[in-house]
Amino acid sequence: MTLGLLGALLAALAYGAATVLQAVGVRRAAALPPGTPWRGRVRAGRPYAVGLALDGIGFLASVAALRTLPLFLVESAVASSVAVTAVLSVVVLGVRLGAAEVVALLVVVAGLTGLALTAAAGPAVQPGPGATWWLLASAAVVAVLVVVGTIDHDRRRGSVVLSVAAGLGFGGVGVAARLLEVPTPVWRLATDGATWALVAHAVLATVAYALALARGRVTTVAALTFATETVVPALVGVILLGDRVGPGRGPAAVLAFVATLGGCVALARRAEPTATDPHPPGDEARRQTAPQDASRQR
Repeated sequence: MTLGLLGALLAALAYGAATVLQAVGVRRAAALPPGTPWRGRVRAGRPYAVGLALDGIGFLASVAALRTLPLFLVESAVASSVAVTAVLSVVVLGVRLGAAEVVALLVVVAGLTGLALTAAAGPAVQPGPGATWWLLASAAVVAVLVVVGTIDHDRRRGSVVLSVAAGLGFGGVGVAARLLEVPTPVWRLATDGATWALVAHAVLATVAYALALARGRVTTVAALTFATETVVPALVGVILLGDRVGPGRGPAAVLAFVATLGGCVALARRAEPTATDPHPPGDEARRQTAPQDASRQR
């Protein structure tokens, strides 16, 4: 269980740091004067590239954690990357956190600690070969939601549909990773339906999240996505995959889960640090403006 917890923690740290680095890279690239040689643009974009690499590390770490830990714990840890982003935004981007956000950070930490103490480690229960078809069918549902949200003329309503689609997609990635069995030789993963379901959910979720951000407020989109991708997989894990808590620790686990999710939603507006900043360093208006950017942490 210790290795699984380390994987979940590493995923949160990697995703949170990746978001800040990507914001720094975009900011530097936007500040370049017209006609800057491509080498200068590459140098300015290095933080963004490092952020993408950290996204990959975070994904692998979360998959490794899901081999032994319940979905409700790992998905909560991944969602808590917004707390890492919030802290790093203060250090790197000069953002100022309000008292409510500091409280939310403490709540997230306390909630994750409670989940770690109450969760019971163990592999997922394999529900049978039909699970792969259900995963693929759920990916088709996400695809339908993406289409519906995209063609909806009401941009606000469309952003809600797309946000839910993104959350279901990212949640589907977690469920597929929890069910995925690494074969020998490894190349047989390419013929595993769970692998294709994981890839399909990941692609659809990324597209849905980007489209949602283009249509709605970052705060609303991030909150809906985080809530959906945390709650739905947690229910699937408990009901179908044998995820469980220690004896007599059910109420404490529920309280910790609600606290973690609530803290993450409260910090959702810190999930996307500002990529560009029209105010000079040290300007009070800049430090008090909530960071917003269109890049996704996963």
